[in-house]
Amino acid sequence: MTETNALPPGIVEVSETLTGRYSNEVRVGRHQLLSDEPADVGGNDAGPMPHDFVLAGLGACTSMTVRMYAERKGIPLKRVSVRLSYRKMKAADCPDCTTKEGEITEMTRDVTLEGDLTAEQRQRLIEIANKCPVHKTLTGEIKVRTHLVS
Repeated sequence: MTETNALPPGIVEVSETLTGRYSNEVRVGRHQLLSDEPADVGGNDAGPMPHDFVLAGLGACTSMTVRMYAERKGIPLKRVSVRLSYRKMKAADCPDCTTKEGEITEMTRDVTLEGDLTAEQRQRLIEIANKCPVHKTLTGEIKVRTHLVS
């Protein structure tokens, strides 16, 4: 995609590719990605599943936020790695959840901090990880407003 065809910041467009049952082109700025479902549910496995993009956004935001903070504070962080997963579970099986009925989604984020860091620096960087904008979005109130476009 050329710069002239780039979408404005904050806009994402998703359109079926018509090359598979669930395959979609995802456009973000000047970038093009594919999203799909695994073959075992009828997809072509041509790209990550939608939930994978949510996890990828959280992981990237976590890493970038920790890196920015470490650089600003002169913390000798060599590398940040974030491994994420999610699962659906019954709300009743979650002792620290507010919701007690139905299902909830639990995301797990494992952060690896490489470098000659003190215990205090590691603890502070994990606190900062929890302040990344995507983390705040996912843990705050979210409203999704859907409009039919003719």
